[in-house]
Amino acid sequence: MLKLRDVKAGYGKSEVLQGVSLDVHVGEVVTLVGANGAGKTTTLKTLCGIVKARSGSIEFDGIELTAHAPHDIVELGVTMIPEGRQLFPFLTVEENLLMGAYKPSARKFHQERLERVLAIFPRVRERLAQLAGSLSGGEQQMVAIARGMMADPRLLVFDEPSLGLSPLLVDQMFDVIRTVADQGTTVLLVEQNVFHTLQIADRGYVLENGCVTLSGTGKELLENPHVCRAYLGH
Repeated sequence: MLKLRDVKAGYGKSEVLQGVSLDVHVGEVVTLVGANGAGKTTTLKTLCGIVKARSGSIEFDGIELTAHAPHDIVELGVTMIPEGRQLFPFLTVEENLLMGAYKPSARKFHQERLERVLAIFPRVRERLAQLAGSLSGGEQQMVAIARGMMADPRLLVFDEPSLGLSPLLVDQMFDVIRTVADQGTTVLLVEQNVFHTLQIADRGYVLENGCVTLSGTGKELLENPHVCRAYLGH
């Protein structure tokens, strides 16, 4: 489904990605693991067209993405749930969700899509008439995921979905991500909570200094001595 090959990208004179290569297959949950500053979010932003690749190839279903604008990439089926949720606080929850269905192919079926999304997020259904800014952090994160799903993505990209959540809500968040994947949406996930993310991931890549240094199944990486020392405190 998704292929990154030797992707280099950065900001100004700083080159953050030094040649990242990775694959995401249909139906998988794939995670990027690494310390702050390793290039995880830059990888996601480059995939989504927010940061332009300086070289290399990003291919989604055989289509080269590096020349496409972000809205075109959404139309092709890639949707990102950004760090910090970035809801419209003075719009209702329902209005925020409908904003997620702005692309033409999703707009035509927005009501049907809304019902499918609310079936996954019953708590969000209870909050449809509330202003998004009045919700708790956990509820806002659920709305952010639900809004992303309104675009009917084939690949859903998460950037730090558990950031700022309590331990109980973190567990619920990972359950939701696994449910989304089990219902047929492919997931690419960046998350500081390495233990939880590797538990639900089919495969993972370790990014260090803008390069992929390790890859394997979630179980393999959980048992890898370097991952245990550097990211799990073992």
